[in-house]
Amino acid sequence: MYTVFLGVPWWVILLIGFTFLSGYMALRAMVAEKRLEQRFIEQEGQIYMERIEEERQKRYIKKVGE
Repeated sequence: MYTVFLGVPWWVILLIGFTFLSGYMALRAMVAEKRLEQRFIEQEGQIYMERIEEERQKRYIKKVGE
């Protein structure tokens, strides 16, 4: 009654199962965090590129106005 598979207690099999589940959940969290970080980096990069473009336009207007 206390053994399930090849004489291994049921709680050991349960412990191994939870270990694999924990690893899987950690992997999913890591992938989700990486996607979120990448999205943030892209947004910040877009803001930076917009600032550069605005500065170029200001310089062009200043140069043409002279």
